[in-house]
Amino acid sequence: MNLYEDLKWRGLIKDVAGEDLEDKLNNEKITFYWGTDPTADSLHIGHYSSLVTAKRLAKAGHKPILLCGGATGLIGDPRPTAEREIISKETLNKNLEGISKQVSEIFDGKAEVVNNYDWFKGYEFIDFLRDAGKYINVNYMLDKDIIKRRLETGITFAEFAYTLIQGYDFLWLYKNKNCIMQVEGSDQWGNITTGIELIRKKLDKQAYAFTMPLVVDKYGNKFGKSEGNALWLDRNKTSSYELYQFLINVDDEMVIDYLKIFTFLTKEEIETLEKSNNENPHLREAHKALAKEIITDLHGEEAYLEAVKISESLFKGNIKDLTVKQIEDAFKGIEPFKINEDKLLLDILVDNKICSSKREAREFISNNSISFNGEKVTDLDFLVTKNVLIGQKYIVIRRGKKKYYIGIYE
Repeated sequence: MNLYEDLKWRGLIKDVAGEDLEDKLNNEKITFYWGTDPTADSLHIGHYSSLVTAKRLAKAGHKPILLCGGATGLIGDPRPTAEREIISKETLNKNLEGISKQVSEIFDGKAEVVNNYDWFKGYEFIDFLRDAGKYINVNYMLDKDIIKRRLETGITFAEFAYTLIQGYDFLWLYKNKNCIMQVEGSDQWGNITTGIELIRKKLDKQAYAFTMPLVVDKYGNKFGKSEGNALWLDRNKTSSYELYQFLINVDDEMVIDYLKIFTFLTKEEIETLEKSNNENPHLREAHKALAKEIITDLHGEEAYLEAVKISESLFKGNIKDLTVKQIEDAFKGIEPFKINEDKLLLDILVDNKICSSKREAREFISNNSISFNGEKVTDLDFLVTKNVLIGQKYIVIRRGKKKYYIGIYE
């Protein structure tokens, strides 16, 4: 397959602007851009789907420009339901620094990173209206889907003007960087076409674009922080283990789509994994491949192997094989119980509702159903002291085969 056919096969092309876009992608080397506003100090997995597509284009010889919206981020693009909260310049600059570093690392420093604040700072409002606002009809802006959806509830002028500002970004990059194509998620189509319109009217030039469908789960929910299910690309916010657990447990019916979108595996490799997923779903070979490809690309092979080790150690109950940091990653998000004195394990089980009563606690211990820091406990008088902690800090109790509890000795 050529590049365009591969993109189509992977389900990465939704909207297209420019009749000869396919020819441009397959036979020329062009400069394109993808942009995001720094509304957080890290990108998330929803952004990563677009970045992987940009990397795909870069591998084919096209030149990527990654735009971090230091200007547009001060306003915020219109949301379907309500206006975005304005963030301070200090917060935005901190976010900008984190995201710029992140995208540069994802592209191994081989992508140009720009900030649209650089061309908007000092730009006179009257000049902007003459240079951009004069060329875009209000009726054209009102017809944008995101704006139409907000008219009944109300939309501020700042949000309304966002499409004009982003459109100007495309114009500026076209003139100054010979950037002739924009690649974004499908929710940005209205803003993209504003830029194309500006380029056509001011420069009498043809600009190109295509959008990618937003990545969703089987219920149609997209992956984003506004949805409350963000998987951050920063491993200090979402550890490699957390990412591994999510990917290894994605729905069987979605895993092949995700392999197409998120990985650089070939069509033949993915079809082989699809066959395995259909015939032997319990092996989860497709899921393991998805986790390996994404985590290795984002965090490196060592981080992927560590995530596998944590997962296998927990599955086998080999808690003592883990370091304190690995335990913290494994149980991140779980509120630990606390003890501040030597105490019988029996009492810890009851006090922290691991067992409902002392009678049940005795039964679990007697039936070899309680593991303490990876070892079965059968002694009803087992005393928990600082000497038996992991890293002189943590208590990990497993009840049955899968139920884990973590505690801290203070």
